[in-house]
Amino acid sequence: MHRLGWMCLCACMLVTTPLCAQECYEYDSQWGHYGIGEGEFNLPDDVALDGRGNVYVVDTDNHRVQKFTTDGTFVCQWGSFGSGDGQFDLPHGVAVDGGGYVYVADAGNDRIQKFTSSGGYLTQWGHSGSGEGEFYSPYGVAVDGSGDVYVTDTYNHRIQKFGATGGFKLKWGSHGSGNGQFELPDGIAVDGSGNVYVADSYNHRMQKFGSDSTYVTQWGSVGCGDGQTYWPRRVAVDASGDVYVTEVGTPCNNRVQKFTSSGGYLAQFGSFGSGDGQLYSPTGVAVDASGTVYVGDTRNYRVQKFRLCLPIAVQPATWGHVKSLYR
Repeated sequence: MHRLGWMCLCACMLVTTPLCAQECYEYDSQWGHYGIGEGEFNLPDDVALDGRGNVYVVDTDNHRVQKFTTDGTFVCQWGSFGSGDGQFDLPHGVAVDGGGYVYVADAGNDRIQKFTSSGGYLTQWGHSGSGEGEFYSPYGVAVDGSGDVYVTDTYNHRIQKFGATGGFKLKWGSHGSGNGQFELPDGIAVDGSGNVYVADSYNHRMQKFGSDSTYVTQWGSVGCGDGQTYWPRRVAVDASGDVYVTEVGTPCNNRVQKFTSSGGYLAQFGSFGSGDGQLYSPTGVAVDASGTVYVGDTRNYRVQKFRLCLPIAVQPATWGHVKSLYR
């Protein structure tokens, strides 16, 4: 386990209220490096958490899922390259439901597989195609509080919704850049109210929908500024409804951004590199009940943890005097 240094990237605006709290995140720890052994990775992608303090990581190019405790201690793994039950071909997405069952978007096999928390195979659904319940490289998967499963059917440019055992319920989306259309949708998440958030990767934006597919809003654009989203990959929602998005498009976009549920910018952390708290093509993201954020740092072959740092009280600006935002 690695616990060297910490970093904060804080966002705060001067206001006329007595105090303004800067929200920031600092590096906590990390685990993993390149390899095929236990706790090693070859392009780790999505990350998911269960209610018992376990972390599930899709180890994409090793064609497996690895399970860890929240401090990075290896628990178990399952999967190998192939198309049989419990085998994978470049898995990308992972989600865990309230009962601890694990769903994996097995992209190269055009299917979703469901497992117990220890990797026991339960069922699967989907095959190659563009009809209802068929997939073309599904990358993302999420589960709502009722146990319904949402899948980003990436190369069909749509979202599909299923019951917990794969019964088809509905689909929405088509190829394009209009409201409710997609260009290679990737990550997907569902909040406690049933709202669905989709990383519309090649449209460089986030889209929000109701659980019935009703379009709600969108945010993001090409660029490196606050709130801009160049190639957003994955998305997570915390218990307060705030939204976390990973980006991988350019060196300046190797970061995680945090938004309100309507897309208001809140904070960001990460920068391009391989040091503590730096990221190289971050993909998976998950948030636990304490607000700790887990990031699949894909091309650094590791998982990193970030925690909320203590807020810094900043006095308001007054005419003729501007208080420094820096310590």
